[in-house]
Amino acid sequence: MLDQYSLQTSREGFTNITEMARRSLKKSGVQEGVCLVYCPHTTAGITINENADPHVVHDILLGLSKALPDRPEFLHAEGNSAAHLKASYMGSSAAVPVQDGQLVLGIWQGIYFCEFDGPRERHFFVKIISG
Repeated sequence: MLDQYSLQTSREGFTNITEMARRSLKKSGVQEGVCLVYCPHTTAGITINENADPHVVHDILLGLSKALPDRPEFLHAEGNSAAHLKASYMGSSAAVPVQDGQLVLGIWQGIYFCEFDGPRERHFFVKIISG
């Protein structure tokens, strides 16, 4: 089973997509396995991090901007090389174990879609694998 979700993003930011992954899991009826969340974009990514304090997202974005700033010597014609670097750094997918029909996430963890080159309409996929 493969579900596709759409979302409208802001210029840069994280969107908590944990409930969408849970929706796919519930619909699948799978009790044991893996939930794979995948982003098919080159300037966006997927990560798992704290979902309790919104300052964590702010701090991650600030850290990424400091570590991977836009640079005048970048050659990519679209001018969004920093977004490509950030997306590569975050990665394009996350795999979460499924046990007893639930995502195995830490109490403070959430799954995030990471936008680095918006605003855009974006898509991501959730694949529930039984096993």
